[in-house]
Amino acid sequence: MAGSVAGAAGSAAGSAAGPAAGAAGAAGSTGSAGSTGSAGGFEEFAQVRGAHLFRTALLLCGDWHLAEDLTQTTLAKLYAAWGRVQRADSPEAYSRSVLLRTYLSHRRLRRSSEQPTLGEFPELPAESDGDTALRLTLLTALSGLPPRDRAVLVLRYWEDRSVEETAAELGLTPGAVRSQCLRSLTRLRAALSPRADLLLGP
Repeated sequence: MAGSVAGAAGSAAGSAAGPAAGAAGAAGSTGSAGSTGSAGGFEEFAQVRGAHLFRTALLLCGDWHLAEDLTQTTLAKLYAAWGRVQRADSPEAYSRSVLLRTYLSHRRLRRSSEQPTLGEFPELPAESDGDTALRLTLLTALSGLPPRDRAVLVLRYWEDRSVEETAAELGLTPGAVRSQCLRSLTRLRAALSPRADLLLGP
């Protein structure tokens, strides 16, 4: 099941370079880049990481437009603290942590029962009906999980983070990550079971 989820996650994220590029441009106009007073290297970083951040945000929230907002907010925060980002052991891990905190903070501020607006996706490159159905099925299933459960699954099976790395980024113990991951996979399996044919193929 975990392998199926990991494979499906790539398809579910879809083509995301466009929104991320726009977010990177917007972030660059928000103000000074940390204490260095220079945006040196930020634009290149945003171009390289922006699409990946957007895909991760889309899996976390299940809403295309909200994923754009989360990505733009994340890039703006990274731009404002660019000196600190550059000094981090892993700027990629730093950016992922900022995105996770931004997403979880958003969910705390706007607790609601709204489902992702899957019908509002922009036009995507041509693909098979099965790929489209798989993307929508996985996003819908993920949307039914609590935000922190979603974050654990996305980190473990989309970002391919270890248990220890996931624990560090979410402020949990490794044991809590293992139990939460098992519980989340069980819930996701139950949500996906009516459409198992999409994951397992013909």
